Amino acid sequence: MAEKKTAAKAAKTEAPAAGINRVKAYYAKEVVPALMKKFGYKSVMQVPRIEKIVINTGLGDIKDNQKSMQITENELKLITGQKPIYRKATKSVANFKVREGMNIGLKVTLRGNRMYDFFDKLVSIALPRVRDFRGVSEKAFDGRGNYALGLKEQLIFPEITYDQVEKIRGMDVCIVTTAATDEEARELLRLLGMPFKK
Repeated sequence: MAEKKTAAKAAKTEAPAAGINRVKAYYAKEVVPALMKKFGYKSVMQVPRIEKIVINTGLGDIKDNQKSMQITENELKLITGQKPIYRKATKSVANFKVREGMNIGLKVTLRGNRMYDFFDKLVSIALPRVRDFRGVSEKAFDGRGNYALGLKEQLIFPEITYDQVEKIRGMDVCIVTTAATDEEARELLRLLGMPFKK
């Protein structure tokens, strides 16, 4: 009986539990020990992790077209699995025909399992589908351990059907980490599978 219990316990620790993302499981099992060894952290709590992922897309050219805005909102919802929120203009700009309070963009903030699911999909499915892809830049860090990535088209995500796309639209992906320096954040993302240029 005791043997059965220890075998069950061992199986539990080896395989990630149902509902836990593979990136999250890999982070706990492989990335944390590797970062502790490289940077000499005394505690597991010091190890940097991804805090949230923010996805933004602009609506500048369709700010007066309600149908196009709805299509863009649905595309972002399909990609992220979460309903986006509209971002409003904080002040009027006559040259761009923008009035204060007008919808000018869409934003989604992902945390927890949805964040890990999106990161997994981004690095293992979406980025390899970019035309002539040679890796992402190592220089897009902000000095505080956060990484910004610009995507030129939404077609790289498998949820988007080419025939149903009204217009090719880009988006900004900002990966916010708890890392204190860019070097630590770069190593964290590299270990999680971010394809940086050689």
